[in-house]
Amino acid sequence: MPGREREERAVQGNQVNQDNEGRARNFLDPAVIARLGTLELKAKTIVEGLLSGLHRSPFKGFSVEFAEYRQYIRGDDLSTIDWKVFARSDRYYIKKFEEDTNLNCHVLIDVSGSMAYRSRELSLSKFDYAACLAASLGYLMSRQRDGVGLMAFDDRIVSAVPASTRPGHLKNLLVALTQLHPGSRTDVAKPFRQVAEALTRRGMIIVISDLLDDPEAVVRGLKLFHHRGSDVLVFHVLDPDEIDFPFDRATRFEDFETAEEVMAVPDLVRADYQKAIGGLIERYRRELGGAGIDYQLLNTKQPIETALLAYLYTRARAS
Repeated sequence: MPGREREERAVQGNQVNQDNEGRARNFLDPAVIARLGTLELKAKTIVEGLLSGLHRSPFKGFSVEFAEYRQYIRGDDLSTIDWKVFARSDRYYIKKFEEDTNLNCHVLIDVSGSMAYRSRELSLSKFDYAACLAASLGYLMSRQRDGVGLMAFDDRIVSAVPASTRPGHLKNLLVALTQLHPGSRTDVAKPFRQVAEALTRRGMIIVISDLLDDPEAVVRGLKLFHHRGSDVLVFHVLDPDEIDFPFDRATRFEDFETAEEVMAVPDLVRADYQKAIGGLIERYRRELGGAGIDYQLLNTKQPIETALLAYLYTRARAS
C-alpha cells in the first residue's frame, strides 16, 4: 500500500540518519577527492562509491534502485510488474511512467567572494567543495534520468545551464562548473527572485551556499521557491574555521567581498563570535524547517557523500 511504503521509507531514512556517523568513515575524505583530477572524475568516484555502498547496505531498497518504481496495488495491470525487481526483493513493484517519475532539478551554487575561504590545513575551499557537490548531484541526477540545471549566483545570476535530460547535457553542466570562480558580493534577493519567476513547472531547487547574507532576505527568497510548489533543499556550506574559530593569536581578518580588514584578539572575541554563528545556524534550521524546507549544515571536512544522502531522502519524498 502507498501509505505503508511511505512509512517504510521514513523508517529507513531515520535508520540511515542514525547510522551516518558510523558509515561516514567509509566515505572518501575531501582531501582525497581534491587529488582526483577533473571534476568529472571526482563526481563519478563519489557517486559510484556511494551507490555501491547503498546496494551493499541494509538500506538497499531506499537507494536509487527503486526511484522509478512504486509498489503494486490491487487492480494494477499485472503486465507492468517488474519481475527482475521481484526476484531481488521478493516484493511486487510497478515501473512508473517516465513523466510520473522524472523531476526537474535546479542546482543553485553561490560564487560570491566569501566562498573562496579555505582553512590552511584543508585541500578544498568552500567553493571547491560546493562545485564537487554540484557536479556529484548532476552525475547522480543524470543516472536517475532527472532533468538537471545549474545556476551560479552572487549578487546576480552569473551563469545558467537549463535543466535537461538530453545526452551530453551532463558534460555541458560540468564544463560550466569548471569555468566558475568566486567573485563579487553576496546578495541573494535579486537572483533568487529571478529564478523563482523563471520556474515554469514544479521540481526541486537545491541551494549550495555559505548563506553569509542578510538571513531575513535568504529565508524570504527560499520560501518563495517553496511557495511556488518546488521542493527545496539547502546545503549550508561553512569552513570549520568559521564554525569553531580556532585562531589563537592576534589576527588581521579580511572580508573576502569588501576587502575590509579588522584586527582582533581571538581569545577576547571567540565566545561572542561562536554565539553569533551558532545563532545564525539555528535561525536557518528553525525558520527553514518550519517552512517545510530541508536544511543541511555541511562543513568542508565532511565527506560529500553525506550531502548526497540528504538529497536522496528529499528526492524519495518528492517521488
